[in-house]
Amino acid sequence: MGKNNLHIGSSNQDKDDVDFSHSCCIALLKVLSYILVVCTFPYSLFLCLKIVQEYERAVIFRLGRLSGGAKGPGLFFVLPCIDSYQEVDLRVVSFDVPPQEILTKDSVTIAVDAVIYYKIYNATMSVTNVQNASNSTRLLAQTTLRNVLGTRNLSEILSERETISHQIQANLIEPTDPWGVKVERVEIKDVRLPKKLQRAMAAEAEATREAKAKVIAAEGEKNASRGFKEAADVISVTPQAIQLRYLQTLSAISAEKNSTIIFPLPISMLNAANNSSQTLLDF
Repeated sequence: MGKNNLHIGSSNQDKDDVDFSHSCCIALLKVLSYILVVCTFPYSLFLCLKIVQEYERAVIFRLGRLSGGAKGPGLFFVLPCIDSYQEVDLRVVSFDVPPQEILTKDSVTIAVDAVIYYKIYNATMSVTNVQNASNSTRLLAQTTLRNVLGTRNLSEILSERETISHQIQANLIEPTDPWGVKVERVEIKDVRLPKKLQRAMAAEAEATREAKAKVIAAEGEKNASRGFKEAADVISVTPQAIQLRYLQTLSAISAEKNSTIIFPLPISMLNAANNSSQTLLDF
């Protein structure tokens, strides 16, 4: 037990010695950098003073270690020889996801295009936590698009684009957050179907429309026949109604400026003639 405590104590002491030596080395190099800046003044200002735009931030590394947070916008100061910095653009970036050949849940191969909008909200995390935040986000977007659409049927992909876009965005937010990246919006731009499938869907839609048209025509015939039956019932109760209908028909024909008018002979006259002839034959 005593040997273990002694070993741990010696390890801590060695670590403290290394940290102290490292701090001394950093302080010495920093002093030398300031001396170099003073000796070469004012020419050193061209190397020490840097500017970043309003939409940019500068992440500074001093001897390989992160030196504070991101600097900017505007003017900031770096020490020659020991400081290096990397500029990060904070504006919203949009990129087109290359067409992805996707096999849907119902075994249909489609090509899908999408647009991803994202931005870097933490410059320090985007530099220190991932090698290339933009490229990593784009590759992840392609993979997520394929994974999400692969679990959907073709009809769902065509009719639920907004829902699918929100699901892809939610799946991208969680893994990109440690990279300092925020996915603002995802839009499915185009869904391309095979030619044979397009023809089959068009034929199916045409057949569906024809079936609906036949049903509507049959309903119209049914309603018309019901109306004719009601009209016949009214005329059978009141025979004078047929005469009024004849006059309406004659008025409608004459309004068209026809040279020939066919006047329907009233059936009552034929009945009267038949009755007269029958009476004469009886005599």
